[in-house]
Amino acid sequence: MIHSTAVIESDVPPDASIGPYAVIGSDVKLGSSVRIASHVCLMGPATIGDSVSIGPSAVVGTDPQDLKYNNERTEVIIGSRTVIREFANINRGTIDSGRTIVGSDCLIMAYVHIAHDCEIGDRVILANAVNMAGHVQIGNDVTIGGVVPIHQFVRIGEHSMIGGGYRVSRDVPPFVLAGGCPLRVSALNRIGLRRKGFNKERLDDLDTIFRYLFRSDGVLTAKARELMKNTELSDDSRKLAEFILSGNRGVIS
Repeated sequence: MIHSTAVIESDVPPDASIGPYAVIGSDVKLGSSVRIASHVCLMGPATIGDSVSIGPSAVVGTDPQDLKYNNERTEVIIGSRTVIREFANINRGTIDSGRTIVGSDCLIMAYVHIAHDCEIGDRVILANAVNMAGHVQIGNDVTIGGVVPIHQFVRIGEHSMIGGGYRVSRDVPPFVLAGGCPLRVSALNRIGLRRKGFNKERLDDLDTIFRYLFRSDGVLTAKARELMKNTELSDDSRKLAEFILSGNRGVIS
């Protein structure tokens, strides 16, 4: 299961598969049943979860591309069952947070770049050539189309979907579809939410709040503050309102 040309400086589980010319540096912790393809460069400190698959020529755990980095000990963490495809690049964190995190059950397609100090939730899909700057936060169950650049410190809320080819320079609220130039909220992500098990009651509640926030007159933050006064607000709607009222980059609408 370990090719004779692989260069390995860390312990490898007995059920791991390591392809030809792969390089695994020191201080790399590999989970069980990992699959490392040919020409992968995997450097530490790094923790790779169980059943992770890393495609040919992907680079994971190298130094952050940040001028303030001064060889501090930082790490990258990849959750279980995540798939990282060809030529993807994931850097370690900086002293700011100390780590770059990719959750479990994610699909990171070819040529994706995940920069230092990014935090990506579970079940996230990043299509080909998504390129994110440092400190980006992506919630659970997010899908981002191909060739999307994401500005540093942007937050992308859970269960949202961003169309391919659009530049993301401000925060994207949870539960929405986003597209256009400049990027704006297009609709509630009803199909995606239904696929994740949201029932009609939850969808109808979110639809009502969505229409109030994004399709009625008034300032978005003022409407979100008004919503927060409602003691009977659902958990989903509260998450949406709280997201709008937090963060520093502003929110698309």
